[in-house]
Amino acid sequence: MLSLFLITFGILMLVIVIMAVGYIFQRKTITGSCGGLTTLGIKKVCDCDEPCEKRKERDRKAAARNQLEIDIKQQ
Repeated sequence: MLSLFLITFGILMLVIVIMAVGYIFQRKTITGSCGGLTTLGIKKVCDCDEPCEKRKERDRKAAARNQLEIDIKQQ
């Protein structure tokens, strides 16, 4: 009985690791089966008029990374 539990637990952990690796490499936002908040046009969870400094910095880095990818593709 214990061996069946350990085999089942091992398979479950393997599936979780595979999903985590897929998420890490795709770098996509996690969405629900209906598309999540982005399908409603909501870009952020909070309803702040002005994003916080942490969010602004993250957006600046993302924009710079996207610009770098565009520059690399054009070469």
